[in-house]
Amino acid sequence: MSARRIFSRPARFAAIAPYVWMALFFLVPFAFVAKISLSQTAIAQPPYTPLFSPSEGLSSLRDAFAALSLDNFRLLLSDDLYLASYLRSVVVAATSTAILLLIGYPIAYGMARLPRHWQGIAMMLVIVPFWTSFLIRIYAWVNILQHDGLLNQILLALHLVSTPVVWLSTDSAMYVGIVYSYLPFMILPLFATLTKLEPALEEAAADLGASPREIFWLVTFPLSLPGVGAGCLLCFIPIVGEFVIPDLLAGSRSLMIGQTLWLEFFTNKDWPVASSLAVVLLVVLLLPLLLYDRLQRRQLEEGR
Repeated sequence: MSARRIFSRPARFAAIAPYVWMALFFLVPFAFVAKISLSQTAIAQPPYTPLFSPSEGLSSLRDAFAALSLDNFRLLLSDDLYLASYLRSVVVAATSTAILLLIGYPIAYGMARLPRHWQGIAMMLVIVPFWTSFLIRIYAWVNILQHDGLLNQILLALHLVSTPVVWLSTDSAMYVGIVYSYLPFMILPLFATLTKLEPALEEAAADLGASPREIFWLVTFPLSLPGVGAGCLLCFIPIVGEFVIPDLLAGSRSLMIGQTLWLEFFTNKDWPVASSLAVVLLVVLLLPLLLYDRLQRRQLEEGR
């Protein structure tokens, strides 16, 4: 057997593996969710109709396909609750991502300018808190932000407030929890991009008379845009569907789409409506992914 055949076969399997992974763990489950979203609610187990039964022949399958409808998607468009949930999720995700970028960029920039042996330590300091349970960390914030919690005790001790401030069940508490939880997802891609920048480019700009501010905005920041895009996507997409943080810290007065989906699925037992919510959420999240992919392709073509 030639060396080419020995090494080409594993390479072919490695190239196929991502497609197999995508088919088994995304396309097949999504097909089930899409089918349920076109079904009708029923008091049965499972709680929807029609059910496919290949053992009863092709006629039953044709009847089942004929019974599918878009009624659940029409309901999403007609009920303000769902539209408000989608809008609130996008606004919260966009605002949180902007805050994360404003906080994460200076931290990543400072880490990238550290001596090489200190960069690993700084990276560990960012990552280590996230080796603990996500749920426990959010419950810790519940204790910190409660009426007699640590934050109010500090504010009272410093005489910054005269009475305890209400933090829990507010949007402020939710943003604190989201920024705390997703900050490493913003810092890490920015740090990876900033460490790859050639110092000679900034030195050349300085030799040509550019001020530090001009060097940053004309050289450093444009070259770090791939890391900015990756960090924003890594934060924005999961925040849109976030359930735990808004449910524990923001209360239930104004729901994000993750909370609405959970209520439909587990409380109302309305699997078809919950599935249609998930399908629309996926479509909404595909838009920034496609935009980012298009920008990446354009940058690669311009770099050739």
